[in-house]
Amino acid sequence: MSHTMDSSDRSEGAEQTAPGDGLSRRGLIRWSGAAGLGAAGVALLPGMAQSAAAAVPASASASAASASGQASAFASTFDPIRPPAVPLAVRSPYLSTWLSADNLAGTWPSFWTGRTTAMAGIARIDGVAFLFMGAPNIDGHVLRGMMQRSLTLSATRSTYVFEAAGVQLTLAFLSPIEPGDLRRQSVPLSYLTADVRSTDGKSHQVSLYFDISGEWAHGDSGTKIRWSQEQVAGSGSTSLTSLSFTPDTPAVLAENGDMASWGSVVWSATNRSGLSWQIGADTVVRAAVLANGKLGNTADSNQPRAISDNWPVFGFNFDFGAVRSKQSAVLSVGHVREPAISYLGADLPPLWRSYWPTWQQMAASFHADASAAQTRTAAFDAKVRRDATAVGGAKYAALCALSLRQAYGGTELVSRNGEPWAFLKEISSDGNVSTVDVTYPAMPAFLYTDPAYLGLLLAPMLDYPENGGWPKEFAEHDLGSHYPVASGHNDGNEEDMPVEESANMLLMCAAYLARIDRSAARAFAAKHYPILKQWGEYLVANALDPGFQNQTDDFTGFIGHSANLALKGILAIGAMGQIATAAGNTADAARYRTTAGSYSSQWAAKAQDTTPDHLKLAYDQPGTWSLKYNGYPDRLLGLNLVPSSVAEEEADWYLTQVNQYGVPLDLRHSYTKGDWEMWTAAWLSGHPVSQFLIDSLYDFANTSPSRVPFTDLYDTVTNHQSGFQARPVVGGILALLSLGR
Repeated sequence: MSHTMDSSDRSEGAEQTAPGDGLSRRGLIRWSGAAGLGAAGVALLPGMAQSAAAAVPASASASAASASGQASAFASTFDPIRPPAVPLAVRSPYLSTWLSADNLAGTWPSFWTGRTTAMAGIARIDGVAFLFMGAPNIDGHVLRGMMQRSLTLSATRSTYVFEAAGVQLTLAFLSPIEPGDLRRQSVPLSYLTADVRSTDGKSHQVSLYFDISGEWAHGDSGTKIRWSQEQVAGSGSTSLTSLSFTPDTPAVLAENGDMASWGSVVWSATNRSGLSWQIGADTVVRAAVLANGKLGNTADSNQPRAISDNWPVFGFNFDFGAVRSKQSAVLSVGHVREPAISYLGADLPPLWRSYWPTWQQMAASFHADASAAQTRTAAFDAKVRRDATAVGGAKYAALCALSLRQAYGGTELVSRNGEPWAFLKEISSDGNVSTVDVTYPAMPAFLYTDPAYLGLLLAPMLDYPENGGWPKEFAEHDLGSHYPVASGHNDGNEEDMPVEESANMLLMCAAYLARIDRSAARAFAAKHYPILKQWGEYLVANALDPGFQNQTDDFTGFIGHSANLALKGILAIGAMGQIATAAGNTADAARYRTTAGSYSSQWAAKAQDTTPDHLKLAYDQPGTWSLKYNGYPDRLLGLNLVPSSVAEEEADWYLTQVNQYGVPLDLRHSYTKGDWEMWTAAWLSGHPVSQFLIDSLYDFANTSPSRVPFTDLYDTVTNHQSGFQARPVVGGILALLSLGR
């Protein structure tokens, strides 16, 4: 049997759950397959007690088990949230593997689209094999299942604890976030660490087997791949065994099913006694470790061959011998490719190449840094949890932990003429390069963790209109129709959002300037002043009463006289005043401040509805309303342009419009966006509606049967995904945290 299933229900079937290439954001909202993803089922494994439903809330796990007659000791606990999908290796647009289920055993990990990126894990304890990861079906072998005791989620890692036969296994998937350290942040690798120890005071013979499949290399399983094994010398006593594989005929700067069609998957293990490896057919390699307790240190010579041709896997086995106290193994997985991206026809290398001449040296450094990385990221995780709890409570801290890897994982660092830049992929909607109105909602994550990173994201967005041939007076929507080719839109043919994107750019620049030192802020503001002023003048002419324009929530359609869009534009004029101040242009600063103040008073009157008191969706639509998440920058930048009485009445109104899982975007639909809810919660922090928005978003994420990487678009009544998944916009969930910087 191939791999685990026959060809009719292999990963190509899973790909059908993901939106197709070229589907616009507006089209995606009508995509009906999202709800069909449902709860990811988990096969019942011998020796493993599992819930009948994959979507049991964490708080209910023990009681559900008890009610069904199961011993509560068998229930897996989730701290601080049961993720809709668990981030495993999430570090870049092309290193994005998740588990869409509660239990690591019984379900294959997958790329964010739902395509299988198989990982298998088997423990042998005193000669008995136990499955702890993946869903392998190995002819002639019946695997017991290790009991999953817990899953703990933090900002940088997902940690599972398993038990079986007197042994505890702690498995941590760590995708570091390294604020202020571009060298480490640029590494496109993720750690997998395993610790085993005896729990009964006895000594046990223990080995751990891990493999990944060729599916990691390409979106089409008919693609031929080739592979190699090598010993990589490290620093000090650290050395590696690395197994790498790549498409045989790579298509540079191309994608298939949103996966890169070029570059190499790198799967490495820190060398230690008892380590063995093997590359070969899944049925051969897995059977070998079960039969022999070790691998053959051999590579199948039948290459290149298709991913689906006897499903080549890349296996490591750690034989720890007799285990009483803790024994550990360190692995890493990543995707390396060069060039990383194309910008206006120039191929740009990944930033990590500025620090290491080869991926082998980078991987060796990454492994040598494993212990220190665990210490650094644990401190970072604790800070995020502590800070988030202080401003929004434990449920808010859980949402921040769920969001951060996803926000950073939509971006990557490159080198442009020796200078670091960051690009962002508009994941799961249009796939555009550095979309301005996708970077904008993600902004709070970077403001909180590393404002300099926001500056790196802004750099190409400013360079293009300044030097690249953008022909229009307002800001561009994106830098290219599909990642990773930032070809621009010199013909002006793009998804124009004139007020939206111009305002977004000014607001992001002002927020960035407020968080860097004064001399750097002055230099930045002066360098980019001409283009920023151009956009500021466009807003002065168009923001108070926007014409019939598109805006970031484009799935709702074009809108004229939008109160929320006008609010954004007016606040951006105020932000332009701050930019002018930073640049030393006092006269401009005064004029923009005065204009923003005048417009704000007019806006409050135009938007006011008195049936009862609240703000309208559009000036000319009495009796309507919408979530005015664009109020957040008023508080973020200290502009104080929105009258407090208006904010108070709006907050009171939202409490009359709540559904079980949140407040809709507006009266036309029951769906909402989680990032905008948290922007609203930040704007209205201190009002009861703020805590409601936090609690209801947590309840959605914790209980939704839509088992996909954290969606930002969901139905507040049905608790299902309405579209989108894995997008970096969830960085907006850190909006409350960003107010403290």
